[in-house]
Amino acid sequence: MSLSESMKMAIRSIKTNKVRAFLTMLGIIIGVASVIVLVSIGQGSSQSVQEEINSLGTNLLTVSVSDTDSVELTDDTIEQFKDLSGISEVAPVVTGRVYAKNGENSTQVSMTGTTSSYISVRDLELSQGRFLTDMETELRSKVVVLGSDTADTLFENQKKAVDQNVLIGGVSYRVIGVLKSVGTSMGSSGDDVIIAPITTAKRATSSTTIGTVYLKAENENIVERAMYQVQGTMTTLFPGQSDNYSVSNQEDLMDTMSSVSDTFTLMLGGIASISLLVGGIGIMNIMLVSVSERTKEIGIRKAIGANRKSILLQFLIEAVVLSCLGGLLGVGIGLGIAKLVSVVSSLTISYSWSVTIMAFLFSIFIGVVFGVFPANKASKLNPIQALRHE
Repeated sequence: MSLSESMKMAIRSIKTNKVRAFLTMLGIIIGVASVIVLVSIGQGSSQSVQEEINSLGTNLLTVSVSDTDSVELTDDTIEQFKDLSGISEVAPVVTGRVYAKNGENSTQVSMTGTTSSYISVRDLELSQGRFLTDMETELRSKVVVLGSDTADTLFENQKKAVDQNVLIGGVSYRVIGVLKSVGTSMGSSGDDVIIAPITTAKRATSSTTIGTVYLKAENENIVERAMYQVQGTMTTLFPGQSDNYSVSNQEDLMDTMSSVSDTFTLMLGGIASISLLVGGIGIMNIMLVSVSERTKEIGIRKAIGANRKSILLQFLIEAVVLSCLGGLLGVGIGLGIAKLVSVVSSLTISYSWSVTIMAFLFSIFIGVVFGVFPANKASKLNPIQALRHE
């Protein structure tokens, strides 16, 4: 029997039991669709995180202090950072939670105390007004720049916020600018904030310690060299305290987040692949039932000259056809569900054609692996005993 004839017989057998064939394929369909959907969500999340990190600037360096008692960053420390070659701007930061009020509107918000360099280092933009100046930092002026969400909360019309006064901790501050919306980054909102001169913010937040310093390298090509210089400065100033602070760049953060996202995606794909194995067991189970039902047919074919190879090929092709059809349906359903998820939710979906093709090929592989045993059993049947079978 030729391959085409074996294929026709396999398809004819599947058509004879359409419902049973569909139920058999269901495990493969669910498995392939699950792999495509979950991997698409995982890769989409990874892509979204990378875009958020890139939006912060690829030439951004961050010094983070975990123990401010052991590692105390001062104005002299900041000046040493500014003197490093390759560093164009430095923005020290102190943070704290404060209550802000304007008339009947009030909110608890994060206050960021910093310098005039902050807007450039963090690549922020103003929707109106202006940013802080060095003079206002020196004079401890009571002026603030509001984040987009904060301005909407405190003022019915944020366009009228500039030159108005807000109460922070019972003290009046003049609004000099409003930032453009930057959305949510790394799980925290960049719009729910108040920015004030660092000298003013230290008093308002009762925090005198600088916990973070943002540094901007002159260009992307010297980020690594600038980072080593910053690390050298910190080591010189705070010997033996390397466990209490960290110096990082965006590439380090991206590598870490990518590693976490890839592990998460792999885990999701692995969980979904279990469905494919279950589908393969379903195929083997139905093929064994099919062998039992068609024992007499096998005996007749062997009696008129069919050899073991043709019997083996027929049942193996039938199993592969089932898994192949299930895989194709799974691919279609998986892509459809992924598209639907991207439309009805805020999740980022990233299609991977390599994963889609691999899931389909794996479904065919499952059909071969789990179809071999029933096919081999059918090919080994004794023709005389098979003809006697009722």
